[in-house]
Amino acid sequence: MTSKQRAYLMSLASNLNPVFQVGKASLTPEVTEAVAECFNNHELIKIAVLKNCMDDPRAIAEAVAERTHSQVVQVIGRKIVLYKPDKNKPKIELPK
Repeated sequence: MTSKQRAYLMSLASNLNPVFQVGKASLTPEVTEAVAECFNNHELIKIAVLKNCMDDPRAIAEAVAERTHSQVVQVIGRKIVLYKPDKNKPKIELPK
């Protein structure tokens, strides 16, 4: 992903509300499965990492991206933005 594409996705994600929250239990298989199911309806999602989670948000982002075959767009503070294009009909057109 180029920096121009990443910047475009960040601008789209700025208006999104977090779809999931990662709490004290950190990254459970249930959370990973729910995020993977969310990619059936959305290409771009935002995840919030709560303050009582002691794990590093960047490490959580990398683990979720690896398990769901998505890409980390950005990690700012305790917010994670992930992108996974729809294979059949991509809704988000990335700039070249």
